Amino acid sequence: MKRIHLIKHAARLLSVACAVFLFSACSPSTEQASDEGEAAAVPNSPFVSVVGKQFYVDGLPYSYVGTNMWFAPYIGSEEDDIGDRSRLLNELDFLNDSGITNLRILGASERSPLDNSVSPAIMYKGEIEREDILVGLDFTLAEMAKRNMKAVIFLNNFWEWSGGMVTYLSWVNGGEFINLGDPEHPWPAFALFSAEFYKNEAAVELYHNYISLLLERRNTVTGELYKDDPTIMSWQLANEPRAGNGEASLPNLPYYYDWIRNTASLIKKHAPNQLVSVGSEGIRGCLELDECFLAAHSDNDVDYATFHMWPKNWGWFDVQDPESTFGSAFKNANEYIDHHIKLAEQLNMPLVLEEFGLERDLGAFSPESTTHYRDQFYAFIFSKITHNVHTGGPFIGSNFWAWGGFGKAMHDDAVWRTGDKTFVGDPPQEPQGLNSVFASDASTLGIIKAHYEEIRAR
Repeated sequence: MKRIHLIKHAARLLSVACAVFLFSACSPSTEQASDEGEAAAVPNSPFVSVVGKQFYVDGLPYSYVGTNMWFAPYIGSEEDDIGDRSRLLNELDFLNDSGITNLRILGASERSPLDNSVSPAIMYKGEIEREDILVGLDFTLAEMAKRNMKAVIFLNNFWEWSGGMVTYLSWVNGGEFINLGDPEHPWPAFALFSAEFYKNEAAVELYHNYISLLLERRNTVTGELYKDDPTIMSWQLANEPRAGNGEASLPNLPYYYDWIRNTASLIKKHAPNQLVSVGSEGIRGCLELDECFLAAHSDNDVDYATFHMWPKNWGWFDVQDPESTFGSAFKNANEYIDHHIKLAEQLNMPLVLEEFGLERDLGAFSPESTTHYRDQFYAFIFSKITHNVHTGGPFIGSNFWAWGGFGKAMHDDAVWRTGDKTFVGDPPQEPQGLNSVFASDASTLGIIKAHYEEIRAR
């Protein structure tokens, strides 16, 4: 009864979000865009496919509520230092029961000397060092398939928390990091250095070799090749691959576009039945230029568009002064979403908000702390998606950041330390619990489940 009450309360909150902020996109509609030509082309396949602005699975429209659970392959390992398969099974059951059926997870990590990088890592200078983490990915995919869940797997990282592009560059340039700084990297030096990856042939070759290895991998649990597994919805070029920073990076754009085109082509060569996505933050990660975002998703093998949204990180919201900043944060968020919906319409492809989050009230980390403002933010975003789902718009999926589930910070200061086994959704450079949704967050989970029921009813 308590669960039913929470779902009903969440549904009311979704409606209140529409009324309070008077956003036209919140108005429910049952109209569907119809196109006989597109309908005839819809494949009846267990793989997620794209026709125009829509996803399809088994010939039926596919929209979803998802989350980021990058650490799933780690706890899926059988090694004692990181593995916790019983927890992984509990997490997947809980997520599935909550209506969360799409997981964005890590498929690559690189051993790095930077303090903010996760350890252990899968690979070092082209050699697999922790096969057990890949076996953890095998196990995760096998268990997701049993629950009819889909995976988006990212293959690199603009940021250092999984090793990423700066680590690749250090491998081929003699270890130079241009003093990128632990524990805090300088700005914009970090972004400018990381973006050098796209034109570094030796670094990109190492990365492409790893992609080829992973896509041809045979799952040790199911015996199925990764490229033949419909559980994998999409291979993602990287987490938040920025084009650089500001006007200084304009000369780098051709290299950026070539990297996207060549990598997407490589993925399609190995796995033609699976989708490709960039992992973009939207124009925020593309020099604030529409032209950059459009070019990154055009004339290549990219199948759908993504964007991310971080009100606090981008200066829209002050968690210590929520009452005076929440309204403007909603306004900015609404404009950012609508802008990317228009870009997706122009591209004629689906759009997914695959990272968004808000800290717990007053920036607390504990699962026992409240989530009043986060709940309103989630309800608002979900109302935008629901509207698009029911009107044939392109904005049809989301992965909130991030799933903490049954995890909890291991230290009173909430700082992750090498050797910590209890992962939550926040990466190593951030306080553990900062943006995580825990299994005990009943109000948030009620809003998520209500959204799932709404989009499923289309």
